[in-house]
Amino acid sequence: MHELSLSRAILQTALAHADGRRVVAVEVSVGALRQVVPDSLQFYFGVLAQGTPCEGAALQARTSPARMQCDCGAEWELAEPVFRCPRCAGAQVLVLAGEELRVESIEVEEKPCIAPG
Repeated sequence: MHELSLSRAILQTALAHADGRRVVAVEVSVGALRQVVPDSLQFYFGVLAQGTPCEGAALQARTSPARMQCDCGAEWELAEPVFRCPRCAGAQVLVLAGEELRVESIEVEEKPCIAPG
């Protein structure tokens, strides 16, 4: 259920940068190690966006691969959840990428939203 809090953070970021304009789309990059369910992320974003300039905006979530580095200097993309070096079988590894959640772009309309009323 951490998708709810992630969706809230994405929404807050989009609203902060939209400067009062209606948001059409938000593109995010989610690291593979985040274990995010994209459909849940989109669902919660849609629910939280109701009544805001992000209402109806498309949330496009792209998964970015996990990258690891071993003490021996080897670097690799993690295809399976095996955290041993493919070169030396060592377990002293560092996560280089795969834990991030990044708002890559926000598409907004040119005109600011006009509040009803």
